[in-house]
Amino acid sequence: MATTRNEATGKIRAWGGLILRLSIMVLLIGAALWVVADTPSRALINVSYDPTREFYADFDAAFTAAWKRETGQTVVIRSLHGGSGAQADSVIAGEEADVVTLALAQDIDTLSAAGLVAKGWQARLPYDSSPYTSTIVFLVRKGNPKAITDWDDLLRPGVGVVTANPKTSGGGRWAFLAAWAWAARAAANGEDPDRAAEAYVSALYRHVVALDDGARGATLSFTEGGLGDVLLAWENEAFLALEEHGDEAEGGFEIVVPSLSILAQPTVAVVDRNVDRHETRPLAEAYLAYLYSPDGQRLAARHHYRPLRPEQADWDDRARFASLRLVTVGEAFGGWKVAQPRFFDEGGVFDRIHAAIGPIPPKE
Repeated sequence: MATTRNEATGKIRAWGGLILRLSIMVLLIGAALWVVADTPSRALINVSYDPTREFYADFDAAFTAAWKRETGQTVVIRSLHGGSGAQADSVIAGEEADVVTLALAQDIDTLSAAGLVAKGWQARLPYDSSPYTSTIVFLVRKGNPKAITDWDDLLRPGVGVVTANPKTSGGGRWAFLAAWAWAARAAANGEDPDRAAEAYVSALYRHVVALDDGARGATLSFTEGGLGDVLLAWENEAFLALEEHGDEAEGGFEIVVPSLSILAQPTVAVVDRNVDRHETRPLAEAYLAYLYSPDGQRLAARHHYRPLRPEQADWDDRARFASLRLVTVGEAFGGWKVAQPRFFDEGGVFDRIHAAIGPIPPKE
């Protein structure tokens, strides 16, 4: 069953008391600080997914200021960005991340399976360690010249689609699943929903003119490279494009909200193996807890992520979020433990589609 934004928010409010306690913990930092109190400065590496650059630049500044006030310590935070799946692979390959803030739980589960993150990591923080949410929307060129209003319009002759590669990008996977969920629900009476969805998604990828490794690359292909007529975009990326180009007489953009999309749940975790070796666990845990603080929630909304606690966001920031029908990966696909191997692992549905239609985008 699809859920509205209000229903999702209702579920989130159940965490209110715990989030408040986390906020207090962050402000007071806690008794664990004596572990690092005699060190004049600390360093922390956050490996994050592609379109979080602007958010974490501001968040890191806010956290380091709060940490300095409470402890007297200077913290240097290095945030690294790329396609979420590729970022998880980089940590497995040896990137010394203290924390990861990735596009979806499956990528952190991959780190857990590799022994880098403890089992049960999602239970450590509220809402399954997802401090903010997002969704997939359409970014179109100013005036919407192709009159795109919903998923079926993307299959019209002459419509070029830009998206990220679901093999490497979390945003690419969320977009794929959003398209699939819509098509399954749009299936005609008596038609097998999965068969209808695979036919639709196969046709959709025939319209793809740019398939970038990460969401930011896809955005730049559309906004700067001039490729395609519609970008399947993280909601925050779409709003960022409006901020940067929305007032341009030529070359501006508009957001189109489809009739149904997916509740995208970026997740965060301490990289246990690394923080114990770096002796940064108290700092890393406080950093992630601060995402749930009023300051963290306000900054998330400012950068166009949907906060867990909308009342902590500025009114103008939360008012921009459209109300739309959202499915969850759990409701529609049985969770990431089912969706990842079914759709995105080697030999999965995406590989089958790719093999059937050839190069994406097609070679000229």
